[in-house]
Amino acid sequence: MTIDEITTRICAFRDARDWMQFHNPKDLAVAIAAEAGELMQPFVWKSPAQSEAVAREKKDYLTEEVADVAILLFEFAHNLGISVEDAMLAKLAKNEQRYPVGKAHGSNAKYNEL
Repeated sequence: MTIDEITTRICAFRDARDWMQFHNPKDLAVAIAAEAGELMQPFVWKSPAQSEAVAREKKDYLTEEVADVAILLFEFAHNLGISVEDAMLAKLAKNEQRYPVGKAHGSNAKYNEL
């Protein structure tokens, strides 16, 4: 399925339950942040090596949290008239300019520090 097809299904799910009344931009943004927090929770106070183990052990949980974030994000973008595909492609193009391979390879520095 495409992002548009998935988004249509998300909106149909929402509309069948009359939830649009609760899905204003602020509440969707808050819900996205809350779900992202749930995605981060298993990694709190874990070393990089421990976080790799947590990711393997809690893959089913993390998969559901990724889905929660994506569902809310797709609806948020749809409600605001933002094409997720276009936004992602534009941001990737911008990051290719900000982080040229010759300067960014192997570095975690922010673009303005390269």
